[in-house]
Amino acid sequence: MASDKRTAFMQAYEPCHAAFARYCAALAYGRMDVQDLMQDVLLSAFQRFDHIRKKDELLHYLMRAARNRMVSSLRIGRRNEAITSKQTERLLERGATAEQLTDVGILHQAINKLPTAQRDALVLFEVAGLSMAEIAAIQGCNENAVKTRVSRARAAVRSMLEGRTKPLRIELVRSLLILLP
Repeated sequence: MASDKRTAFMQAYEPCHAAFARYCAALAYGRMDVQDLMQDVLLSAFQRFDHIRKKDELLHYLMRAARNRMVSSLRIGRRNEAITSKQTERLLERGATAEQLTDVGILHQAINKLPTAQRDALVLFEVAGLSMAEIAAIQGCNENAVKTRVSRARAAVRSMLEGRTKPLRIELVRSLLILLP
């Protein structure tokens, strides 16, 4: 029986893995360890898998759970300097240059200043690669609201980064964020 549950969960999770991992990496950057966040959420989802009615929407469930876990963690105030150095090491292992590390840090600072709905929509679209419809389902709104949030988030990040000598383009942003685990 447990083996059937594990198999069903893994079959439902497999197509979600890449998008979920990218989302968690962007969400947790500089705040907590990505692997810890993913494992906490996956363990919780596995334990509650029988109660999840729409198994085909597991990705939505996982992303909402990851965001909630992150919010809870921030409320408790568990910030850890060692996490940032771990993430830096991972980026260096993937071939990131010093300039890219700086850009990633600046980008994450700018993204973290966004209102929650805009930040989540931007990360889900640009980093996790979800469609507007999927994001709308996760955020409980319509696609036009998601498009507006993403557009406003991009504009806000662009304006926060305007003083830089080399402006970041969205393609560079995507490539930097892909470096994250």
